[in-house]
Amino acid sequence: MVAESTADVVAAVLFASKHRLRLVVKGTGHSYLGTSNARDSLLVWTHRMQKVEVQDNFTAKGCSNSSPQQAVDLGAGVYWLQAYQEVTGKRARYVQGGGCTTVGVAGFIQGGGFGSFSKYYGLGAAGLLEAEVVTADGRVLHANACQHPDLFWALKGGGGGTFGIVTKLTLRTRELPETFGVVYGEIQALTDRAYRILIGKLIDQYAENLFNENWGEQMIFNPSRKVNITMLFHGLSQDVAQNAWSLFQQWVVDNPADYHFITPLTVLVLPARSFWNANFLEQHAPGLIALDIRPGSDHEKFFYANNRGECGQFLHGYDSAWLPRQLLEKTERHRLADALYASSMIWTTGIHFNKGLAGSRPEEIAAALDCAMNPAITDAFALAIIAGGGDPVYTGVSGHEPDLKEASSAASKIRQAMTTLRAGIPTTGSYLNESDYFDDNWRQSYWGKNYNRLAAVKKQYDPEGLFFVHHGVGSEFWSKDGFERIN
Repeated sequence: MVAESTADVVAAVLFASKHRLRLVVKGTGHSYLGTSNARDSLLVWTHRMQKVEVQDNFTAKGCSNSSPQQAVDLGAGVYWLQAYQEVTGKRARYVQGGGCTTVGVAGFIQGGGFGSFSKYYGLGAAGLLEAEVVTADGRVLHANACQHPDLFWALKGGGGGTFGIVTKLTLRTRELPETFGVVYGEIQALTDRAYRILIGKLIDQYAENLFNENWGEQMIFNPSRKVNITMLFHGLSQDVAQNAWSLFQQWVVDNPADYHFITPLTVLVLPARSFWNANFLEQHAPGLIALDIRPGSDHEKFFYANNRGECGQFLHGYDSAWLPRQLLEKTERHRLADALYASSMIWTTGIHFNKGLAGSRPEEIAAALDCAMNPAITDAFALAIIAGGGDPVYTGVSGHEPDLKEASSAASKIRQAMTTLRAGIPTTGSYLNESDYFDDNWRQSYWGKNYNRLAAVKKQYDPEGLFFVHHGVGSEFWSKDGFERIN
């Protein structure tokens, strides 16, 4: 059903409970685990709940002794571009959200939430001040630090569609710097030996110049011995950002027999307030975004052009692993470089430096520890992601049917690459929002020591397992085909 209000969600919950139907929820549909799917279920689609309201003096319900905060109310169907354009574009503030513009706010926050600037602003879930949530008995609760604090904690990284249906979130807004920026480029190594050396140099570059609160995003290492660099930064000038890369850039230039830039290393600084302004980006960063050109669409709607391939993609495999900060110590970097070299020669391996809070500000690490995610995130400097997929497929449609042989081959290589990476270095679990569908150790991977506490919250608010998602808290106690308790 399409929900347009909290009352609609309540009606859906009561209907599903009465008729013994699984209840699943979908916002924008970005779940790699397919959590908006369950057999014999009723799907509640919150897409139309798109109200955005900025508040200058928000006080959570039942918290009358707390100081008012600047905040934003976001309906469950809001996606991050809408939030950024309202909070940053119109109010010159910032709200910690996702890097991809079409990701939904509700699922992102409930999964923990890392964005491009998480090294500075911390975990998305840590910015949650209050959630309006419909629980399995049809009640509408306002969960915050003062009332229903156990449910509030569980919603901060315990997984979407698990403890109830969130209909509205109130998130803290933050100060906005003068500038955001990006450094991008592509380097080709000409031999295997040169490629291994390049990986080591990039690890040194990160550890010595970028391992701090200002830098985030990713480097992608490819079997073709190419490295794609897309690093975003917070609040730095053009000169400071350029200087951070100058010695590395010169090293590449000084070794033409081993390397060349396919795309020159480029530093681009933008006014932070214009970072999600479609007209500004089209003018100053041509090719970066793609507009929504459907008839009647808002001309301000856009997505990043390099995300186009993700629209309806057929995933062959997807896995992630936290990388602990000890790997950046001088005596350990060679192990990381060897493991990255080995895995990336099998399959493309991405290192996402903004996903993991080591190097972040102490207050952001403390806030993350008050969330439900695996505490290992506070000691991880990055998340390794190894994944792959193909074009959209449609069973029974000639010319568009899935190539299962190709998919199986790719999945095998993805598993091999991640196994190789993990064999070479210590890793500490994976990120719920971006993880392996087939992870047998999912409870430890996603939540670590927090799992037992989450299971207790699930039992309290959804004792009959109305909300069932793959590898969600409590799912091990219920049959995937119905309401039968299995242990």
